[in-house]
Amino acid sequence: MFGNLVSNEIGLIHLIVSIFALVFGTWVLTARKGTRTHRQVGYLYAVSMILLITSAFMIYRLFGRFGVFHVAAIASTITLLGGMIPVILRRPENSWLNLHFNFMYWSVFGLYAAFMAEMAVRLPVRTAFSSPVTFFIMVGVATFSTMLVGQIIFFKNKKKWQEILSVPTGKEKSSLYVKDLA
Repeated sequence: MFGNLVSNEIGLIHLIVSIFALVFGTWVLTARKGTRTHRQVGYLYAVSMILLITSAFMIYRLFGRFGVFHVAAIASTITLLGGMIPVILRRPENSWLNLHFNFMYWSVFGLYAAFMAEMAVRLPVRTAFSSPVTFFIMVGVATFSTMLVGQIIFFKNKKKWQEILSVPTGKEKSSLYVKDLA
């Protein structure tokens, strides 16, 4: 029944942690920032993404070798590290919060793009025309469309978010972190 969805144990792990990452990532992106729950769910997202990326590098079913989705996993690693390192180190001093937010935003939207690409290639219409060209067109359209939506949302809210993300000092710290970015 699930033969086309999951081909082995690594694929099953990949599927399960991708669902967790989607849930945690969406929650972190839409919920109030800077709270204890935000940090806890954020770490759950990061762990889910580490497991997802690791499992991606163990899957070679599609090409039998390193492929375009492994390159996407490298990009995902960069956005995840780019978002987590500044928040853990609180460096650079005047821009760590902005770096954290920007990289984590794109980390989650990259995950959405991967999800949409995965769904697109599993549509019945795609299996009716199952050529490599159709496959990459479906992946490209799904990825581009998702990232375009992310870009529109990002630029629509950029000014508001930049005001909120100015690095706090002293007493301002606790109140700033719990402002909504939505």
